[in-house]
Amino acid sequence: MKFLIINGPNLNLLGIREPKIYGSNTYQDLVEYVSDFCAQRGVETEFVQSNHEGDLVDAIQKAYFDKVDGIIINPAAYTHTSVALLDALKSVQIPTVEVHISKVEEREEFRQVSYLRPACIRTITGHGFAGYSMAAVALMDHLSGR
Repeated sequence: MKFLIINGPNLNLLGIREPKIYGSNTYQDLVEYVSDFCAQRGVETEFVQSNHEGDLVDAIQKAYFDKVDGIIINPAAYTHTSVALLDALKSVQIPTVEVHISKVEEREEFRQVSYLRPACIRTITGHGFAGYSMAAVALMDHLSGR
């Protein structure tokens, strides 16, 4: 089983960016955490982080041709703006879980709308890095028919 983990704009600045909201761990810490969690369960991982919407669309499309089994996506600010990411996810029809480190439902009003949610099997918010492991479990369960 193989999962693509996509992280959108500014997540490369974890540890620096608003630590009261996102914590003090770095993006590399996140990659190691998710890689280890998935590897212990026999799941291969690939990571993409970009501040550019088109790069993220390209990664989603590439996942189709690379036969990725599931996608975990933290679209960050693109959550609230990107029809392009929604359309890419709908096009490839790979089971996807949307993840947010912070509890977006308790933040600014504009963060209450997710353009990507209709293309996702689940959305997980407010669990920090653990949200990614919860997303991996949700994908594994979905793919195994549980």
